[in-house]
Amino acid sequence: MSRHFITAGLALAATALPSVAMAQDAAESVPEFSSGDTAWVLTATALVLFMSLPGLALFYGGLVRAKNYLSVLMKVFAIAALASVVWVVAGYSIAFGGANAWWGGLDNLFLKDLTVGGLRDELTIPENVFLAFQMTFAIITPALIVGAFVERVKFLPVMIFTALWLLIVYAPVAHWIWGGGWLSNYGGGVVDFAGGLVVHATAGISALVYVFMLGKRKGFPNELAVPHRPAIVMIGASMLWVGWFGFNGGSQLAADGGAGMALLVTHISASVATLVWIAIEALTNKKPTLVGAATGTIAGLATVTPAAGVIGPGGALLIGLAGGLICYFAVHLIRVKLKIDDSLDVFAVHGVGGILGILILPLLSAEFLGGTGDGVFMTQLVGTAAVVAWSAIASFVILLLLKITLGLRVTEEQEFEGLDVSLHGESAYN
Repeated sequence: MSRHFITAGLALAATALPSVAMAQDAAESVPEFSSGDTAWVLTATALVLFMSLPGLALFYGGLVRAKNYLSVLMKVFAIAALASVVWVVAGYSIAFGGANAWWGGLDNLFLKDLTVGGLRDELTIPENVFLAFQMTFAIITPALIVGAFVERVKFLPVMIFTALWLLIVYAPVAHWIWGGGWLSNYGGGVVDFAGGLVVHATAGISALVYVFMLGKRKGFPNELAVPHRPAIVMIGASMLWVGWFGFNGGSQLAADGGAGMALLVTHISASVATLVWIAIEALTNKKPTLVGAATGTIAGLATVTPAAGVIGPGGALLIGLAGGLICYFAVHLIRVKLKIDDSLDVFAVHGVGGILGILILPLLSAEFLGGTGDGVFMTQLVGTAAVVAWSAIASFVILLLLKITLGLRVTEEQEFEGLDVSLHGESAYN
């Protein structure tokens, strides 16, 4: 082989190197299917559904009087089925479509564009897995509202409210923050890792509106019995605690260190808030209660949810402390001082906890606390104001229409008899 031929060949190879490198970079930028990521999100999907069925159902059911136990289980169970269908028909399209910055549109009604193996945008998991994971969030969010109106509400209006609320409140807010909508771009983007606004603020604010539209239970606050099954409350809270690993860890949408950190800080926050609640009850009442400890757990979990992807262990300790303290006093303020019959403290725990997590996230995500440094307070504040306002206004309009047409509340006789028998013809204890 001649030296001239070798030189020419080397020159040709050199000119080809940039294009080869560019092709390699392009190939690397295109997401590829990951069986590990997919397996984790499938597992997380099951864990989040487990939070509703049976976790939340048991947690709420144990807190009410025995004559209303099954009615609570029935509402959560039916909402899980209804929300799933609504999500398939239009909810997913509105939340994750690309129509505009305010809502995703109706181009993907009935999931007509869904394929078996197609990936979701820049993710490494199939879109059907992403869709199913998000469906479980659409299930538990309206189910959280159930805790506000237990023991006095009609069944059919709850179902209609759930369907309309998912399409008008939940799906648009999910689009604003998670679906590429206006809050995902405003001021660098609102940071809401797993649903401080999308889940807990929407549910908490809407629950508060529902309570005002519905009125107090007969005998509130002096004549109502204590939770009829504290042991069931603890079992339900434990299921929620375990399921929350999927809720927050799964929101990373990948089986990586970010998911591991989200799981870790979730557990730390829940643990701290539980101990805070126990300590406060021990100091104020001399007798810490199991129901109080379980409520503290949920407060810690709700507060860390929006921040789980951006804080470290140091931030988790502080956010759990803040969640336990603030939510405890929010419960006392709303139930005792203001005498608002948010029966199972949905707003005080989920609404206050989620909003608190959103607003203190920029501070606690500091790198010296092990965080990522993400989050801008004014952006978080604007996002909170927008979500709170929309949730309140839209929920009020939906409930006003239902109150005028169907009525929201059962009769006094039905309330006295208990909803298990009067609405469902069954009794939990025979």
